[in-house]
Amino acid sequence: MGRVTVRRPVRRISATGDRRRPDALAAEEPLELRVGGKALAVTMRTPGNDVELAHGFLLSEGVIGGREDIAVARYCDGVDDQGRNTYNVLDIALADGVPPPDVGVERNFYTTSSCGVCGKAALEAVKLKTRFSPADAPFAVKSETLATLPDALRAQQKVFASTGGLHAAALFTPDGGLDVVREDVGRHNAVDKVLGWAVMENRIPAPGHGLLVSGRASFELVQKAAMAGIGLLAAVSAPSSLAVELAEENGMTLIGFLRGESMNLYTGDHRVLT
Repeated sequence: MGRVTVRRPVRRISATGDRRRPDALAAEEPLELRVGGKALAVTMRTPGNDVELAHGFLLSEGVIGGREDIAVARYCDGVDDQGRNTYNVLDIALADGVPPPDVGVERNFYTTSSCGVCGKAALEAVKLKTRFSPADAPFAVKSETLATLPDALRAQQKVFASTGGLHAAALFTPDGGLDVVREDVGRHNAVDKVLGWAVMENRIPAPGHGLLVSGRASFELVQKAAMAGIGLLAAVSAPSSLAVELAEENGMTLIGFLRGESMNLYTGDHRVLT
């Protein structure tokens, strides 16, 4: 799996004994995103699908609206102490006529792997207005189809299976098919990678897809879905109060505690067919 996992020795104590063995850990490295050579954000992520992550991040921040808004993405010469390229600095060149990011998009210092909006330079920039209204999404799905999704997602979480330390996100269709699955140490990074895939496949806006996440539904994940025109977000764990408020404000369907045949519908239950 390359740089997505790291092998480390571990002492394991259990009811069956005390022994030492190698253990697989999820890799976590910084990625500096630049736009036009200017540093925009640093996020702690699992290496891999970095170009997707950048596309998804810029979409969810309102900088771009589609694939045509980015001219080129390239790694810069970030090197380690042995002079090898770390592939941890990615520079994005916007297409002609696309305005640079507003100052409110800039992060102070860095974004942690657990928080997608921490360190915003301007608090008023947290609540972004989407150019693709999720309220208009015609997406609808049967409750029995939703019930199959967590297991389908887990089956494709290859790195989680070996490390137990990654979040996952997926775009799914009304019949329960998973069009794309991405893993990352950060919830918001996994979603950005999924949305970035959709950008690069020219599938934004994505009113015909639902977004599935392996953890909780936080404010920033609802916001990211809204910025992609996605009308339904389903989470395996709990939503926050602000996530529910934002979903309701945007005419979205928000599902929490999706486990087996049970789930909580917090907003927009008209998209869930029973």
